[in-house]
Amino acid sequence: MKFKRILLKLSGESLAGKAGTGIDSTVAASYAKQIASVTRKGVQIAIVVGGGNIFRGLSGVDKGFSRVKGDQMGMLATVINSIALAVLINKEGVEAEVFTSIAMEPVARHYAKEKAVALMEKGGIAIIAGGTGNPYFTTDSAAALRACEIEADALLKGTRVDGIYTADPEKEPSAKKFNRITFSKVYEMGLKIMDLTAFTLCRENNCPIVVFDMDREGNLEKLVIGGEDIGTTVENN
Repeated sequence: MKFKRILLKLSGESLAGKAGTGIDSTVAASYAKQIASVTRKGVQIAIVVGGGNIFRGLSGVDKGFSRVKGDQMGMLATVINSIALAVLINKEGVEAEVFTSIAMEPVARHYAKEKAVALMEKGGIAIIAGGTGNPYFTTDSAAALRACEIEADALLKGTRVDGIYTADPEKEPSAKKFNRITFSKVYEMGLKIMDLTAFTLCRENNCPIVVFDMDREGNLEKLVIGGEDIGTTVENN
C-alpha cells in the first residue's frame, strides 16, 4: 500500500461527464465503486468535490450576483454533489458521510477534523463539502486545507488528463508529461495545476500532490494500493 490516508479532490465537471452540467449517474457510480473498493482494502479516504457542474461562484458575478453570494451558491452546489456521491458509495456497502464547513444539520454533519478522522479510522469515507466555508476560496484550496488538516499522506487530484504536461496536450501534441516534478519547478515554469493558495498550502506542509486520470477505471487502486507510477507527483524533493 503506497498511501494509508488520502484526500481525493474531484471536480464538479468530472461528475457531469460528457453533458458538461448536472450529474452523470454512470460516471458518479464508477467513481463510487472505485473509491469503495480502495477503502475496503484499508485506505482511509476523505473527499472534496467541486460544484462547477451545478454553479460556479465566479460565473454568478457575470449574472449580477455579488462575489460573496455567488461563492455561497457555489458552496451549496458542492453539498449537492457530495450527497449524491455519498448515496452511491453507501450503495457499494461502504459507509460514507457528508460533512459541511457551515452548519447544515440535518442535511449533513458540521465538519470537525476529529469527526472526519474517527469515521475514516473505522473504515468509512468522509466527504467534506462547502469549500472552506468562506468566499474567495476555491474548492482546490479547501482540498489542500483539509488534506493538511487530516494529515493525509497525499492530495490526489482526480482529473480527465493523465498528469501534468509542459503545455496543454490537447492544444500542443508535442507537450511532454512529467512523472515527478518539484513544487519549485512548477512555480518556475508557471504551470497551472491548482490555485496558488492551495498549492502553497501543500508545499509548506509537505503534502505531495498527485494529478491522475480518475476516469480510467482502476487507476485509483493502481496508484494507491499498487504503488504504480500513475499520473504526476508534485513534491518538495
